[in-house]
Amino acid sequence: MSEKVIDRMRKVKSILVTQDPPTDPNSPYLKLAEKYSLKVDFRSFIQVEPVPVKEFRKQKIEILNHTAVIFTSRNAVDHFFTICKELKIEMPADMKYFCVSEQTSNYLQKYIVIRKRKIFTGLKTAQDLFEILKKHKNEKYLFPCSDIRKNDIPDFLRDNGYDFTEAIIYHTVASDLSDLKEVFYDILAFFSPSGISSLQVNYPQWKQNNTRIAAFGPTTAKAVRDAGLILDIEAPLPNAPSMTGALELYIKKANGIK
Repeated sequence: MSEKVIDRMRKVKSILVTQDPPTDPNSPYLKLAEKYSLKVDFRSFIQVEPVPVKEFRKQKIEILNHTAVIFTSRNAVDHFFTICKELKIEMPADMKYFCVSEQTSNYLQKYIVIRKRKIFTGLKTAQDLFEILKKHKNEKYLFPCSDIRKNDIPDFLRDNGYDFTEAIIYHTVASDLSDLKEVFYDILAFFSPSGISSLQVNYPQWKQNNTRIAAFGPTTAKAVRDAGLILDIEAPLPNAPSMTGALELYIKKANGIK
């Protein structure tokens, strides 16, 4: 096993991050590329598609029967208010919004006047949001989400006796990567099991060979192994809580940098 690890510890010159390109010029990925003279490319391996109104109606969900909405992403915000518009539903002024992060809550202003609404914001993680939800146990929650989502929030609500409804408002599907002719990078960085599925759908004949795979989160790591691939870099780590941190630790070791 140790020999196998050593054989794979080759110099890193290129990374493909399976997400959209960052809009922030101070992105840690761009800083990583500059610091170690790396080629770092970005391409999302997954995309979201809205659930048609006809399909949404089959869920038999009455949006206005709820007193609070939980948002975990900007995608959820966009698709939720699109559904409301198509159903000609206007959100009441006393509706409460619980957002997983400040980025998500700020995004709400695209659809509502924030200063006139009751918005509760977590720091970044679902765990942060749970602490806020504990103070509002009597609400009737609506949780708009994708057909592929983490279990943490529904499990928390269910296990603690909250009144909630899960609403599938968009689908997560594999992106068409036909324009990406080759995926010959030293490292491919994945962030969800859907990304691994997309790799298999788009490149059924792809061989890992010397390509190192990085995965963020236990479910993504499991998907890598279940696909019969070698997982070389797992994040988060105790000393590297982000994907870029885990990548940097590996690059320094592989490239012989002290």
